[in-house]
Order: sequence, then C-alpha cells, then structure tokens
Amino acid sequence: MMENLQERYALTLERIREIREENRENSRYQDYFCRTAAFLCEMAQVYEYVGSGKLREASLQELQAHNKKLYQDILPENYETSYANPAYAVEKAGDGYGQLLSFLYTELRSLIAFAYEQEFFPFVIRMELFVEVYSAFCCAFSEGKEAPDYEELHQIIYWFVSDYSEPETERRDRKQFCPEEDFALRIVMDSDLNDVRYLYYYGEYVSEDVLRTAKHLRGLSEEKIALMADTFTEGYRMGFVAGGKDISIKETVNIRYTLGFERMIRKAVGNFEAMGLKTVIYRAEVSLFEGKDLNKTGYCGANPNKQYDYDHKDDRTLYLDRQYVNRKLEVRKASLEKRKREASLFGGPALVEVFGEAPFTPAAKKEALRLNDKQQKLSVELAAATGKLINEYVKGEERSFTIIAFPVPAIGEKYEEIFDEIIKINTLDYNLYRDMQQIIIDTLDKAEYIHVKGMGKNRTDIKVMLHKLTQPEKETNFENCVADVNIPVGEVFTSPQLAGTEGILHVGRVFLGELEYRDLTLLFKDGMIRDYSCKNFASEEENKKYVKENVLFHHDTLPLGEFAIGTNTTAYVAAAKYGIGDTLPILIAEKMGPHFAVGDTCYSHEEDIITYNPDKKAIIARENEVSALRKTDKRKAYFNCHTDITIPYDELGEVSAVTAEGEAIPVIEKGRFVLKGCEELNKPMEQE
Repeated sequence: MMENLQERYALTLERIREIREENRENSRYQDYFCRTAAFLCEMAQVYEYVGSGKLREASLQELQAHNKKLYQDILPENYETSYANPAYAVEKAGDGYGQLLSFLYTELRSLIAFAYEQEFFPFVIRMELFVEVYSAFCCAFSEGKEAPDYEELHQIIYWFVSDYSEPETERRDRKQFCPEEDFALRIVMDSDLNDVRYLYYYGEYVSEDVLRTAKHLRGLSEEKIALMADTFTEGYRMGFVAGGKDISIKETVNIRYTLGFERMIRKAVGNFEAMGLKTVIYRAEVSLFEGKDLNKTGYCGANPNKQYDYDHKDDRTLYLDRQYVNRKLEVRKASLEKRKREASLFGGPALVEVFGEAPFTPAAKKEALRLNDKQQKLSVELAAATGKLINEYVKGEERSFTIIAFPVPAIGEKYEEIFDEIIKINTLDYNLYRDMQQIIIDTLDKAEYIHVKGMGKNRTDIKVMLHKLTQPEKETNFENCVADVNIPVGEVFTSPQLAGTEGILHVGRVFLGELEYRDLTLLFKDGMIRDYSCKNFASEEENKKYVKENVLFHHDTLPLGEFAIGTNTTAYVAAAKYGIGDTLPILIAEKMGPHFAVGDTCYSHEEDIITYNPDKKAIIARENEVSALRKTDKRKAYFNCHTDITIPYDELGEVSAVTAEGEAIPVIEKGRFVLKGCEELNKPMEQE
C-alpha cells in the first residue's frame, strides 16, 4: 500500500508543480491556484526536510525564519490578502466559489502538522483533493466556461469528507488513546529544554510569548516547578478519590498544554508514571475531520490569528447533512470498537490552560460560512449522539480530569510577578477554604431557593430553586469544591431544580471561550433560557446569532445546569490589583463570585454516582428535570456544553438563602460575605 501511495504522491506533486507555473491570464481563479500550488510545493519540501533530520540540526535563526514563513499568510498583518480570509476569497473568486476555495485552502494548511509528524497518508490525500478541484476547473476552461458548476465542486468536497472519514477518524482515536503515538511526548521528554530550538520541532506557531514563557519556566527553581506540577497531578488524583473512582484500573492520561510549559509537563509526566499512568499527548485540531473548534483540544502553539479561527468555525456547512451525520457516527463507533480496550483504560484529560492575551472581539463577516437552521439542529444532534457514544467506551463514572491555569507574558509588564501570584492562588490552603465553604453550605441547605441580585448597573435578579432535602442530617445540595479537578480552590456548587427557577442573569462584560460579550442578558423561565441578547453588534439580529452560536451552541434553549458561589477573594483582589480581570480564564473567574452555568450539569453522565462532601453528607443535587430524561430518552437528556457565567463581587448586591417559610438569610451583601465564620474571605478585599 505504501508503494502505491508513494506513486500517487509523486504523480500529484508533479501535477501541482505544473499548476504553479501555468498561466491563465483570463481566469479570475488563476491567482488562487498558483499561490496555493506554491504553498503545497513548499509543504512537500517541509515534509522532506523534517524526514531528513535536518530540522534538528538547524540553527535557532533558521528555525525561526522557517516557522514564520509557515504562518505568515494568516498573521493579522497579512490576513486581509490571504485566501484563508473568506472575505478576500469572495472578493477574488465570487460568492459561493470564494467560500469553498477558502475552505479548501484552510484545510490544506493542516499539511504543516502532517509534515512535522511525518504522516504520509493524510498528507497525500489532501494534495490529491487540491488537484481534483483544479482538474474540475480545467475541464470547465476547456469547454469555454469560466468555472465548473458550483455543485460539482461541492460534491468533490462532500465525497472527500465521506470517503476518508473512516481512516481519519481512526487516526484521531489512535492518537487520543494510544501512548505509542508519542510524537509530542518525545519532544517533551527527550529535548534539551535549555535550548529553545525544541519549540520549533512541533510545527506549531512559536510567538515571542511562547519563547518568553519557556524562558521564564527555565529560570524557575526545581522546587517551584515541582510545586506547579505536583498541584496539577495531585488535583487529578484527588478527582478520582473525591468521586469514589478507582484510578488503579486506568492506564493512560492525556495532558493538554500550550507550548512553553514543557519543563512543568515533563515533571507531570513523571508524577503520572508514579501513579501508574502513561501520558498521551496529541495535537489540537487542525483538520475538518477532527472537528475544529474555537477552543483547542490538545497541545498547541500560540494562536497566529483568532479571527482566522472564527471565520472558519462553521466550515462544515459545506458537508453537514443527514447522510454525513449517519456516516460520522457509523465510523466513530467502528473506530471506538477497534480501540475498545485502550478507551476503557483512559482516565481522562489533565489540562494546563493559559491566559493573559488581549481580549478578542470577532468581526462577523457576511462572507464566512454559517450553518443554516437545519444544519444547526443536525449539529446539536451529532454532538449529543457523539457524546453518548464516547461515554459508552470511556465511561463517565470511571474517568476524571483536572484543570489548572497560568498567565502568559502578554498579560503585561508584571508578568513574572503575576505568575508567582497565580502559583500562590493555585496552592491556597485547602483546609481553610473547606471549613468556610462548609459554613456557607450549611446555610444554603436551609433554603428552598437562592435569590441573587446585582447592584449598580448589573440588572441580575434571579431565583434559583433547590432540591428538597428529605434527610438533611445525611444529605446536602451543594458540593464543597476544593483544589482537585478545578484548581484553584474556592466554590460551592449545585445542580438546581428547573421548575420555579426564573429571572434575569446579566453581566456588563464577560469573556467566554475567549470571546467577549457586552451586556450579556439571559432570561430564564422554569430553569430554561427563554430569551437572550448582548450588545456586541449594531444589529439585534447579529447579537442574537452571536449568543446562539457561541453560548447556546445552536440549541434553541439550554437549562441552568449549575449554580455556584465562588469564594476565592484572593484571586478577585489579584485580578483587580493587576487589572487582569478581563483576561482570566473561567477556571479562575468562576471562583470570583456567584456563577451560573448553562447547559449540562456538573454531574453529566455521572448522575447515579453518589458523591460525598468532606462532612460525609451525600450530594443529592446531581441532576435536573432535563438530565433525568436519560432514563427514557438519552437524546433529550444532554446538550454536550457547559458554559459558566460569573457575576463579579463588585456587581453583586445580594445572595440570600430563602427558606420555605420565606426567611431570607444573607450569604453575601454588597460584595461581602456576611456569615459568621467566613470573615477570612473578606480580608483580601479589605486589604485592597
């Protein structure tokens, strides 16, 4: 088969070299094909260069020049005249054709990753796709047409996706579950981390921020690196302990990180080995087959251009239909069946998130592809069915995870100081927070519902219904969350009862999944979103689309899956001190005030597992009226999304526990904790 593939490659590359030189002056598409062919010829050279071993022999200057050349086309300063930009592609190639050709060029950019990982098959089939599309244009030219029928091109794309879904899905699953797929792991474990050239061995974009991050970690003491890694891996282990799950039956863990953190990752790999876990590290999505998303899943370099990602988030509109959904689920099930053993041994992910980059507000381009109403419903259906399928092979009741976050240099001049502050926040006293949070939980457990009101310009006014405790001496509604899966410490949370939960949730400015929302407003009735809006764009229609696509993820509505009270006032004060509140990840931001999660509950797919707090009380609020549908129709029980929206303390007027008798017991008033025994939580704010 390899011999045949080599022959296909040689023929394809020869044709692409010819295309690069062909001259059709009267064709509006000539520039696209010449430039794209030149890029593919460059990719062929990169493949050979990496395979020859010369990459490891190159100087730092050579590697930097090479890296910039790979990504220069989509950098913001060049993006306006790049065919990766759908607006430019439409300007040059016309509506319809422009979007399709922009999609094709974007998919061909995945060859960078395949060249570095020396994956020949996915490299070749994408080059063949380009030649097939060009051949369709050549046939049209020979018939005196300016271009082939759009539907002919669309079918080429559609059948490419369908025909190669099986091998591409198997390739992704192999990387997700098999430790022998160790391309990135070997970079982490075998490289001289004092020589930053290793950063260029991945094929990811290496920015000045990535270089400075690696330099900063290189300068930290062994003790500090150990503290970072130990907190991270112990959080993962404690996730199994707290959930009553057996980590000894697992053999693999997936570490996800951004380039520059290799020194910490190497230590974490060793820690996991001591637990009996092998580390799997795979690249974040680069191809349509992997389901590219705005939020990266896997390791990645710096993001060369977030607008580029946003412009192509709905490219699947070119092939998303009922037949594709059925095909996708069919091949995913077959692939998981082949990896059944490996999937069952997978313990879950361990994530190192980063923050500090300038907030991103996308431009909504009319030329960018958008899912239509029917495709939105299919997208929701596919996500739900895929989640259900994966849970059959990687059982939710057996797996866990952990997340920790650190700043990158873009956060500002005081980067090093902020980095140390975040280490401090990530390692706060577990016992101190556990005891104060228990006081809060004991009060909340007296309530029939929680009343939350904003103050100042914040218009929040919402009632959150709680489950009824039939045995309050043994049961609780809220989980006492300390530093295990969600680092740092600092929240108590519950899955509310939907019936009776109603009101307005409003935040003046918030960042969710790296996107900014201004005046985000959600209206709830019986726990479900009934209306929504924001003020990002001039058009109310565009604002609603923005929220539906990126908060509701194309669902018509979502339930309130979680209500929580964040208690990490130390993080809140640090954010104010350094002016970094708008850059903090939700992981930390959710600990800085009450937050509301729309979508699935925190116990999604684990509702039947009884979880206990440190005081030995069983947490009964593990589901709501929607997730309970899993017993009759699982397709309606889960939404496969969970987005936390936090109200900061300085916008918070009141959080009260309201009893069945109507007594309101204040927990927070005007941004301060008022329960006896929780005074310590106010001290950081008093020292501002």
